Amino acid sequence: MRLVLAVLLFAVAVTACSPEASPPAGTLTPRAGTTTAAPQTPQSQETTPAERGELRFRKIGEFDKPVAFAVREGDDRLYVAEQTGRLRTSDGKTVIDLSGEVSGGNEQGLLGVAFHPSGRWVYLDWTDTQGRTHVTEWAYDGSEATGRRDVLTQDQPFPNHNGGQLAFGPDGHLYIALGDGGGAGDPEGNGQDLGTLLGKILRIDPRAGRPYKVPEDNPFVGKDGAKTEIWAYGLRNPWRFSFDRETGDLWIGDVGQNAWEEVDYQPAGSEGGENYGWSLREGGKSFKGGKERELVEPVLVYPLNQDGNCSVIAGYVYRGEKIPWLEGQFLYGDFCAGWIKAAPVDELERAAEVGEVEQLSSFGQGHDGELYALSLRGPVYRIEPA
Repeated sequence: MRLVLAVLLFAVAVTACSPEASPPAGTLTPRAGTTTAAPQTPQSQETTPAERGELRFRKIGEFDKPVAFAVREGDDRLYVAEQTGRLRTSDGKTVIDLSGEVSGGNEQGLLGVAFHPSGRWVYLDWTDTQGRTHVTEWAYDGSEATGRRDVLTQDQPFPNHNGGQLAFGPDGHLYIALGDGGGAGDPEGNGQDLGTLLGKILRIDPRAGRPYKVPEDNPFVGKDGAKTEIWAYGLRNPWRFSFDRETGDLWIGDVGQNAWEEVDYQPAGSEGGENYGWSLREGGKSFKGGKERELVEPVLVYPLNQDGNCSVIAGYVYRGEKIPWLEGQFLYGDFCAGWIKAAPVDELERAAEVGEVEQLSSFGQGHDGELYALSLRGPVYRIEPA
């Protein structure tokens, strides 16, 4: 299937394939309350029959390359980040317009959005025309965004693997995903280097200091040569991650290199510091080899380039009320293949396909725990019982 150029550029950027190894022709074929413990060993994508209901994906809006989603305390509107640079609401309002400042193409542009738990500040993750990553804050009263300031900036050696996810955790701190800086096979070794923010998930308090404060209980505070902002490392391109709103567990979708896509997991109560293996390992298999440190195994893996697979899109554990049979299941999908699967968090091997969205770019979660799916083609869908 031939895709338009804009879609192809995005696919190459967020996909497992590096610029030196673009997807082979024909692989981009998109299609329209107790805490549980995740498995200790990775589960493959093989599915098994399960008693499932049916889902429908009801279109609720059309946007320009929607890639990220957020809700705001005390506000019924949905907020959608467009890769082309605008933050827009479900009622059509443009809140912030960076379209004249963002870099275009590949995995660049406006990539992430999060609201402070109070709803008084909004944060965007975006890349400028020089390719640098910015995490920028605005004061926001529900009508106008003012008082713009950069919280964090990061130079990027290559235009891909920028990560981009922003989320406030159950602890009230801001978590930020950064890829390994790009290039094929982590050429600068950033994934395992604690002296750089690249290839990491960061944890900061953006309101307690200028430009931010590092929480004192971050795992590398006081460690020589380590960036204190780091919460977890050994990641290639953690395009999307989410917190389970009931348990606080963290689920991370890390886009692979040559062979495997993976989902990583951090239980609630973790003190941080997990090493998820890149670039020593890809999807549970040795990549660069060498002396391995203590690595955390992925909990879900599936093969790249099989049946059109190209990029894992991590979603959420369902905690809504409208779809009872989906309760406690983790949703995730693939950008190129278009499938969406649900897996019980304590039986991930029972993952089963529950729907399809063409060019799935992200998921979202409403105030009520109901879930949404975003398509790079423009639609945003609410996931509902059929």
